[in-house]
Amino acid sequence: MFAELFFKPAGEDIALLLALASVGISFLFRPLGAFLAGHYGDKIGRRAMLVITLILMGVATTLIGVLPTYATAGVAAPVMLLLLRILQGISAGGEWGGAVLMAVEHAPRDGRGRAGAFPQLGVPLGMLLAAGITALMTGWISPGQAFIEWGWRVPFLLSIVLIAVGYFVRRSVDESPVFEEIARKKQQSRVPIVELFRRHWLLVILAALVFAGNNAAGYMATGGFIPSYATSEAVGLERTDVLLAITFGAACWFVFTALAGLLADKIGRRNTYLIGFGIQALTVFPLFWLINTGSLPMLYLALTIFSAGLGLGYGPQAAWYSEIFPASVRFSGVSISYALGAILGGAFAPTIATALVQATGGTTAVSVYLLGMTVVSVLAVLSLRDRSGIDLSISNQAEQEVGATIFDTRTPAGTPDGGTVRV
Repeated sequence: MFAELFFKPAGEDIALLLALASVGISFLFRPLGAFLAGHYGDKIGRRAMLVITLILMGVATTLIGVLPTYATAGVAAPVMLLLLRILQGISAGGEWGGAVLMAVEHAPRDGRGRAGAFPQLGVPLGMLLAAGITALMTGWISPGQAFIEWGWRVPFLLSIVLIAVGYFVRRSVDESPVFEEIARKKQQSRVPIVELFRRHWLLVILAALVFAGNNAAGYMATGGFIPSYATSEAVGLERTDVLLAITFGAACWFVFTALAGLLADKIGRRNTYLIGFGIQALTVFPLFWLINTGSLPMLYLALTIFSAGLGLGYGPQAAWYSEIFPASVRFSGVSISYALGAILGGAFAPTIATALVQATGGTTAVSVYLLGMTVVSVLAVLSLRDRSGIDLSISNQAEQEVGATIFDTRTPAGTPDGGTVRV
C-alpha cells in the first residue's frame, strides 16, 4: 500500500523495499528517544515521560492519516512520511521503558512477570486492532480502489485515541514507588546515560541481543513482510483474507504473551525465554513451508505455531529487564537496551527478508536468517542470570549492581552462587 501511494515512481520492487525501509529508518531513532526518555525518566520520573511519549506517538501516527500522497504532493509526500516515522521512532524509544517500569515497579515481587506482561501485550493487541481494522476497510467499508483512495487513512486516524490514553495516565496513575523513594532520598543520577555505559555496557549489549531475535521474528508479521509476501504472485492469497489471518495470529500471540508472564513467575524469566526461542527455532522453516502452499488454512496454522514462540519469547522481557538494571539507571537501561535490540532485530528485518526473496527466488534464506537471529538471542539469554524476586528499591542498589551476567564473578548478598535471587 505505502509502496504504491508514496514510492510508486521507483518501480514495483524498489518501491516495496523503500516502503519497508521507511519503517526500518524509524527504528534508528529509537535510541535517541530512549536516551532522552531514559535520562529524564531517571531524573524527573517514570510517569511524566510515559505521558509525553504516548502523546507524541499518538500525534505522529494520526498525522500519517492526513498525509498527501506522491500523486498530489510529489517528493514532499515520502519526505513527510519519513519525518513522521522518525517521530514515531523517537516516541517508541522512550514509551516502552516508561510503561514497563510503571507496571513492574508497582508489582509485588512474586507477580512481576504477570504485571510486566501487560505492557508487552500492547504489541500483539496493536497488531490485532490494526490488522482487523484494515481487513474491515479492505473487505467491506472501502474495498478495492476505495481503500487506496481513502480507506487506508482510517486506521491511522484512530490513533488519536493514544492522546486520550496519555491524558488518562497523567490524571489517574501514581508515580512508581521506586522513583518516589529515589526522589525522596535525592539519589537521582546526575547523568544516568554516562553511568549506565560506564558501569553496565555489557549488560546493555546482552539485553539488546536477547530482544533482537524475538523482534526480528515479530516484524516478519507486524513489519509487513508476511502480509506482502502472502498476497504476492508467489503465494496469491487475497489481501483481506491475509489480514484476517494476521488478526488471528495476533490474537494467538496475545494469549502466549500473557501465558509467558505467568510462566515467568513460576519457572523463571530465563527458562521461559529458552522455551520460547526453542519453539521459534523449530518453526522458522515450517512457517514459510506452510505459507508457500497458497492455502489459507495453512497460513492460519503457520501464524498460530509461530506466535507461540513469539509470545513466550516476549512476555518475560519487562520483568527481566527491570530486574537486571540498578534502580538509579533503570529507565535508561531498559529503554536503551530495548531500542538497540529493535535496531539489531526488527528494524530492517522485513527489508532484509524481501531482498533475500528477490535475490534467491524463495524463502529458505529468510528462514536461515531468522534461525541465526534466534541462536544469537539464545546465547545472550544464557549469558544473563535470572534475578526473579530481587529487591528493586534504591535501598538495595548495592545488590543490584552485581551478579546480572554470568561473566560477573561477584556474588550478590544473600545468594550462594550469584544466581537467582529469591527474597
